[in-house]
Amino acid sequence: MAKCRIILVRHGETDWNREGRYQGQVDTDLSERGLAQGRLLAQALQVVPLDAVYASQLKRAYMTADFCAQLQGKTVQIDERLQEIAHGEWEGLLAEEVQGKYGELLKLWQTKPAQVLMPGGESLELIAKRSWQALNEIAQANFDKTVLVAAHDAINKVLVAQILGAPLDAFWQIKQDNTCINVLEYNESEQLWKIVLLNYTAHMGMLYSDIQQKGL
Repeated sequence: MAKCRIILVRHGETDWNREGRYQGQVDTDLSERGLAQGRLLAQALQVVPLDAVYASQLKRAYMTADFCAQLQGKTVQIDERLQEIAHGEWEGLLAEEVQGKYGELLKLWQTKPAQVLMPGGESLELIAKRSWQALNEIAQANFDKTVLVAAHDAINKVLVAQILGAPLDAFWQIKQDNTCINVLEYNESEQLWKIVLLNYTAHMGMLYSDIQQKGL
């Protein structure tokens, strides 16, 4: 029975995460806290032999994946379809600045996100399509293996929604903390995805986080 296990993680914290800026596809670095989170994640996953490691090309995801890869003698494979949603004209702005310039659109993003196409950016439908394709191709290439995939908040949320058969408007009902661990399994004979673990953060010394990030 061919099965692929995917450990899907979110990248470590960036300064823009902490400040509440919309970063999208701006290639921000991990903050000092984010670097520490990456090391804690790698240590936690040492007990799980990884057969392959994938990440988006954005540094915050790549560096998070590389901490884990180096401890297990692996190299990180880049898949650009895993990169964060493009926020377009919102990128680099604080949530309060977006409110001032795009008040009605921001309100829609916060209530009916699947209906929003950000100015110069992407929609949830667009990123759901590209990330779902990437996830399934990774699974097909790694049957009977355990694979690490380091991605981003919006990417992880739309993947979880699709596995559960939930509408993309359920986006804000799914939480993904920095360096959280999700475990997904794909069974080829059943052609079925399962969620085994969601938003696990105990490796950072907490069962859950009260952090509410305004930007992605």
